[in-house]
Amino acid sequence: MNIFKSNVEETGGAEEMEPMEPMSDETFDKELQNLMEEEKNGKKKKKGPRKKWSRKRKIITIGAAAIGAFFIAFRVLAGGGSAALPVTVSPLAKGEVVEMLSVSGPVQGTDSVEVVSNLHAEILELPVKEGDRVEKGQVLAVLDDKDAKKEVDIAQNAYDLAVSTYQDKQLEAENGYAKAKQDYDAAKANYNRTLALFQGGSASQVELETASNTMNDAQREISTYTLKNGRPVANESYALQIEKEAFELEQKKEALNNTRVNSPIAGTVVRVNCKVGRFADKTDDDKPMFIINNLDVLEMRINVSEYSIGKVAIGQPVEISADILNGETARGEVTAISPTGEEKGNGSTERVIPTTIRIIDQNTKLIAGITAKAKIELQKAENVWVVPISAVIQQPDGSTAIACVKENTVTFIPVKTGVESDIQAEIIPENEEALTEGLQVIDAPSSMLTEGMTVTVATPVQ
Repeated sequence: MNIFKSNVEETGGAEEMEPMEPMSDETFDKELQNLMEEEKNGKKKKKGPRKKWSRKRKIITIGAAAIGAFFIAFRVLAGGGSAALPVTVSPLAKGEVVEMLSVSGPVQGTDSVEVVSNLHAEILELPVKEGDRVEKGQVLAVLDDKDAKKEVDIAQNAYDLAVSTYQDKQLEAENGYAKAKQDYDAAKANYNRTLALFQGGSASQVELETASNTMNDAQREISTYTLKNGRPVANESYALQIEKEAFELEQKKEALNNTRVNSPIAGTVVRVNCKVGRFADKTDDDKPMFIINNLDVLEMRINVSEYSIGKVAIGQPVEISADILNGETARGEVTAISPTGEEKGNGSTERVIPTTIRIIDQNTKLIAGITAKAKIELQKAENVWVVPISAVIQQPDGSTAIACVKENTVTFIPVKTGVESDIQAEIIPENEEALTEGLQVIDAPSSMLTEGMTVTVATPVQ
């Protein structure tokens, strides 16, 4: 038989077919077996850039190619090498292709708070239990308030004393300043009289100095008082003492109010980690007294690989599934993407980006605390030419094509791929007229196929 080899220029020129020396059947069998092994083990070297294949896509493509190679070998060998190669085809049609990203993560409420108490007070009442819905400000627990009330009384007395002391010191400052001012005015008048007498020879130098010293002493006394807006005020330390005691009193009042533990949000009580008779600040394993979740709207917190996050965007639709849904699905959408990545863990160098999915459907069977699977719709193409992933051929020059059968002859049509799912791909021809409805596309082209080769369309096994 005659076998043709393909000579392709590195610049990507057209293939030129050259006849080779005839091969014996034994040699042909060995060459065919080598091709089958390459298809089976996936060791055939690929050239040029190519999108990263998913595991499912690899299984489909390699499996289809291996089966096709086995079928071809069987038919050729059975016919002594003279029969046309059989191929399986599918009619080309337009349809929809959706690229999805599957991730798993926990379901939780949109708001979650942990309610704690730092009061060493006995729990007297627990009006709520796990599963109860509560409103914002609703009482969750009542604590013993006897000690808290005593602390408030003590703080109130300290505050009242600070205020009273300040008022006494203020009055003392006002009276003392008034007396000092009066003494100064009298000393100044006496000095002026003595000075006049001294100048007239009726007062001695000693009398003048005595009057001057008395006036200076009165002036220094006035300077010991603090004035604000021309008025004397008590020493600032007394005002600061009032502020200190006022703060302490406010703290004690707050502690008294906290003997009634209230819910900070409206939601559902999902955990109660305290008991009547225990102290509020001594819960089991130091857990919060209560955990309240807003379960009216659920969400998922997932980690998306750094290799996929570029295709994820806020607003993308999500399909959510879980065992609890019994085969049903719920709708969601991406609502938040963290601006920073974090370590994946387990020694991996890969980074992941925390992403939030809001569950849109209400009244589903989903509950907080379970793990669900989310399929994020990354890209979607509608009314486009669609072929199986295995039908797309990677050419040696890096380009892609599909193999078609026209009148039992193989024809390669150059195409580009668009949106891809795990099993299908959108194809875009270089020449729009090259693709037509119903065109016979080879499902899994073998590397043995060449342009113009005669093939037989195999009938699928029913």
